[in-house]
Amino acid sequence: MSAARRPASLPTPTHTPQHPSSSAASQLPPAFPARAPWGAAGSLRAWQAEAIEQYRTRAPRDFLAVATPGAGKTTFALRIATELLEARVVRRVTVVAPTEHLKKQWADAAARVGIRLDPRFTNAQGRHGAGYDGVAVTYAQVASKPALHAARTGAEPTLVILDEVHHGGDALSWGDAVREAFEGATRRLALTGTPFRSDTAPIPFVQYAPDGQGIRRSVADYTYGYGEALRDHVVRPVIFLSYSGSMRWRTKAGDEIAARLGEPLTKDMTAQAWRTALNPEGEWIPSVLQAADRRLTEVRRAVPDAGAMVIATDQTDARAYAGHLARITGTSPTVVLSDDDGASDRIEEFAASDSRWLVAVRMVSEGVDVPRLAVGVYATSTSTPLFFAQAVGRFVRARRRGETASVFLPSVPTLLELASTMEVERDHALDRPTKEGDDLEASLLLDAQTERRTADAVGADGVVGAFQALEAQASFDRVLFDGGEFGTGAEVGSDEELDFLGLPGLLDADQVTTLLRQRQADQQGARRAAQQPPPKPEMDHRQQAALRKELAQLVGAWARRSGQPHATVHAELRRRCGGPEVALAAPDEIQQRVDMLRGWFVGRR
Repeated sequence: MSAARRPASLPTPTHTPQHPSSSAASQLPPAFPARAPWGAAGSLRAWQAEAIEQYRTRAPRDFLAVATPGAGKTTFALRIATELLEARVVRRVTVVAPTEHLKKQWADAAARVGIRLDPRFTNAQGRHGAGYDGVAVTYAQVASKPALHAARTGAEPTLVILDEVHHGGDALSWGDAVREAFEGATRRLALTGTPFRSDTAPIPFVQYAPDGQGIRRSVADYTYGYGEALRDHVVRPVIFLSYSGSMRWRTKAGDEIAARLGEPLTKDMTAQAWRTALNPEGEWIPSVLQAADRRLTEVRRAVPDAGAMVIATDQTDARAYAGHLARITGTSPTVVLSDDDGASDRIEEFAASDSRWLVAVRMVSEGVDVPRLAVGVYATSTSTPLFFAQAVGRFVRARRRGETASVFLPSVPTLLELASTMEVERDHALDRPTKEGDDLEASLLLDAQTERRTADAVGADGVVGAFQALEAQASFDRVLFDGGEFGTGAEVGSDEELDFLGLPGLLDADQVTTLLRQRQADQQGARRAAQQPPPKPEMDHRQQAALRKELAQLVGAWARRSGQPHATVHAELRRRCGGPEVALAAPDEIQQRVDMLRGWFVGRR
């Protein structure tokens, strides 16, 4: 950037560093490390350029940028970093990320613009090597030795990039540690795609202001939400396919309960039905995985390298789900069970391949950044808004116009509500809303509903084997898209289900809505037609008279042959064919008796 265009708050450098380059940063694809979405990769996206200009003008010590997953927060942050390094405002860069995998990802992205970050830096080292411009560390790493990182930060003017900054509030001790470690930073750039948390733990270096109800909420310096990104074709539209079904389980009290997932149930019963559905030994999971694989096959017709991921609750379930997928596809999926170097290598290998399936536990789902992921199965018991948004964010990175994401969900009210409000912006609230007359019980209920670790809470008293899933059958429930619901429910494998699984893989959001409405209308029309009683045959008195005459002649002939009275023959015909007496019988009922009686004459009695 020329000196004429540089704001007064950023001094003109007396020496241009050899490595960091704002020019290179502006050539970085807008969503690095993803392949750039449709359009020119050599220019910043509109939101990135606007946010950077705002940063240049204000030159703040703290800046919070909220941008939906897949929008290109990494590119934005590295452009800021290169400009600050060139201007000698800072001499070091520290990136704090949630996972080991993201540390490596940041280091790779930074290397593209000439910033050398050490992702393997450990607390035991104390300082980074001379060949690096800074380090990439995790929040856990900072929390274990905040004084060390405070000393590093104070030794040279430092820019601290807090990636997914909400993790700074994962625990009170973590928040305190992050604040201690980076209080002395020259600049702090906080990034997040999910600015809200499920609790009221304050996030370090984030400003809060009271809203109209007096609730203190986080205030972002720049916000670029999912709705805006969708309109700009920066992210994919998400089609949510929900599955219900019949569940049966035994409680820790020994009672056997049956219920349908998705029907109005108590909080405990919903949790138990949900847990039963996710049980790998039931039929719900294999059925949903089979449906998701069919959807993936359809998507790959237009997007040949499209991949899919299952997000599991724990390692045991993840391994079992991987076994199901191996049987369904004939190929073992990639399995990532923990956040370590080996996991990072497996993620990178999967990202560079055209393999179909990846299975990950919830603890690493935020670090899974694979742009080709287009189909997801939400097979976890976690339902906080924060985690849900992070999980869905794994599938929304657009690479070219028309790509859609498909996420399969259990029909749990909490998840369906989150899916239907994907485009609603949220801010982190430090206070709980209260209403006049609220009491302790209501407050506790609100806390419980907000935490929403529902399925995990079942059997949380430590009683081993107290809960037993007995049976889980899946059925297709509905599709949620753009705030609307489509579908009327169907059996797994039915034509009605396949109507939705077979949506083309490349569609604009408007085309998705049009097709969903069309399929819904077709299904509703078919159901109405099926429910209509068959039309009654028109009564033709001449036809009826002729049939009665023919029946009477045949009855007479059979009576003479068998020696039975006419009335006995009529009674037997009526008993075997059904229907009223001859005088009240319809033509088709009389015809049936005629046909039967003719059979008697040739030995078919």
